[in-house]
Amino acid sequence: MPQPWSESDAEAFVEIYAAHGVPDDLALRTYSARLLGRVPALVMHGGGNTSVKTTVRDVFDAEVPVLCVKGSGWDLATIEPEGHPAVRLEPLRALRSLRALSDEAMVNAQRQNLMDTTAPNPSVETLLHAFLPHKFVDHTHSIAVCAVADQPNAEALAREIWGGRVGVVPYIMPGFSLAKAAAEAFEQDPSVEGLILLKHGVFSFGDTARESYERMLSLVEAAARHLGKASPTYAALALPGPVAPARAIAGDALAAVRGSLARAAEASGAATRWILDRRSNGEIDRLLADPMLDELARRGVSTPDHVLRTKGWPLVLPPAPTVGALDGWIEEADRRLAAFVDGYRAYFARNDARSAHPKTMLDPLPRLVAIPGLGLVGVGKSSGDAAVAADIGEAWAATVLRAEAVGRFEPIDEADLFDIEYWSLEQAKLGKAADKPLARHVVVVTGGAGVIGLATARAFAAEGAEIALLDLDGVRTRAAAAAVSARALGLACDVTDPASVSAAFARVCETFGGVDVVVSNAGAALTGAMADLSDERLRASFELNFFAHQSVAREAVRLMRLQGQGGALLFNVSKQAVNPGPDFGAYGTSKAALLALVRQYALEHGRDGIRVNAVNADRIRSGLLTGEMIATRSAARGVSEADYMSGNLLGLEVRAEDVAQAFVASARLMRTTGNVLTVDGGAVPAMMR
Repeated sequence: MPQPWSESDAEAFVEIYAAHGVPDDLALRTYSARLLGRVPALVMHGGGNTSVKTTVRDVFDAEVPVLCVKGSGWDLATIEPEGHPAVRLEPLRALRSLRALSDEAMVNAQRQNLMDTTAPNPSVETLLHAFLPHKFVDHTHSIAVCAVADQPNAEALAREIWGGRVGVVPYIMPGFSLAKAAAEAFEQDPSVEGLILLKHGVFSFGDTARESYERMLSLVEAAARHLGKASPTYAALALPGPVAPARAIAGDALAAVRGSLARAAEASGAATRWILDRRSNGEIDRLLADPMLDELARRGVSTPDHVLRTKGWPLVLPPAPTVGALDGWIEEADRRLAAFVDGYRAYFARNDARSAHPKTMLDPLPRLVAIPGLGLVGVGKSSGDAAVAADIGEAWAATVLRAEAVGRFEPIDEADLFDIEYWSLEQAKLGKAADKPLARHVVVVTGGAGVIGLATARAFAAEGAEIALLDLDGVRTRAAAAAVSARALGLACDVTDPASVSAAFARVCETFGGVDVVVSNAGAALTGAMADLSDERLRASFELNFFAHQSVAREAVRLMRLQGQGGALLFNVSKQAVNPGPDFGAYGTSKAALLALVRQYALEHGRDGIRVNAVNADRIRSGLLTGEMIATRSAARGVSEADYMSGNLLGLEVRAEDVAQAFVASARLMRTTGNVLTVDGGAVPAMMR
């Protein structure tokens, strides 16, 4: 819900930013922009824009009227004062006298008049803000307003809902023409508090930041009240949906979708690995259960700029599969995805034919997938991008339901949709940064809350991978995940329990869509001479150091085969597997068995494109080699702890970070399997050859 204006909070912003030389009105602009940006029902992921008209001093110390307007790349939820770059106001207003202005000329004029030429490009709607006379101007893509603005009779509805409080602007693509039309709509009645842009969103304005903000909330609330009157119709859409599938089947279905996307991407020349983000709530479930879902999905996005994140329509798949029905479901998913790709190619061809300048087709894969009984699934090159698509999918579902409750959801048509999707000014918002080496990969690390596990997770995250940590203590594991990245997943998992392993991997698939690399790292060094070991203690060592790795590997291979993209299985084996030490028989024998397991998996799954490699490390400060154990061993050898830890050919202590880099290197060796990479500084008895 939107937050009410707080004078104390506003004053705090003014005081904090005054210490950095920020004028009061820009500080207040920052405060109210954040209030708007933090409400998903108003603004999502860089959408919306805000401005304030003020003055700044130039190099001659003369006061210059400027428009401080949201800059490209800034998000209202977290915007800082520099996110509203200052543009000379009078030259912007002078542009209104022109009969026409190309997009390129508009952008050039805006950049020419920046007070700071290093500032980001001003918003594509800068001129609309400039042509309005008010000091503060706010623009959002409110779900409630869009549900009204996306109606075939939206103008009449606007008059019914807001009366003379708003001007109504027909749909025009953002830019010079829309700015002129908006100014003209305002001038027809300068007493209006805002503008409704059909098929687009809402503007509010005022002499103070508070006035503009509260007008925005009031206009949105009026739309919400109107929608609420239609609650009987809205409730009729609450149709019973399919029974939600068991978690394991949900995870399998998402891994299968990821595989389908990979196959379609390969055929289209696009990147083959994609990250998924599943969403399910009451509104999503109601929409996906609607018999008209396919037709509703094809109508388009709720506000034009969402096409950049989700394309023009979602891929609709069959209801989520049940146990035993996955194979047939995958076949139908592949067929529907192929039809989606063909449909996108046809859409591009139809619309590119009318373009004055031929376009280059973007990849034809969906960015939003609707699966009745499972939810809406965002698709992206990273978990962040997938989350953006999923968030916008949630907003789309909410808008469609509300629009259908009062009439008919009818957003912009295909031609307008194409023009926005292929508009260079909008595409520039997305950025074209190159992927990191392991971007689009999902990495699972067992023993993830331990020293080596956490170091490994951080090393993979630095390479661009999405991270899931599994460990016995859920609280510690979630804390470890938070230390890796904001989007890393931390799960409680007992790797000695196959059911716990399966449930954890299903959660990983629900979160990211699948698994690409597994670092099977969990283990413990149980000590004692073999002849003195109880059967119980020896079996406990094998349960953790052998059978647990088998459970992890078996589940990982099952999912990797389902995805059909290969993958990497990496095991923390230890030098004990090849160079056993006295009184470490329980550990050494179980690790030797693990090394044999590594070779067996490499032998059996090369045909699946799954690479299986091991890391043999020694003398790493961790939960296995504690400070107490280091002190005991160094004393027994009559050397200092430092000399004990660096007792290798290189004379260097080997760190957890070194082991982590060995795992990363193994994951990136695309034509290596059955390999053992030793990380011990050079221990002759443990050399593999």
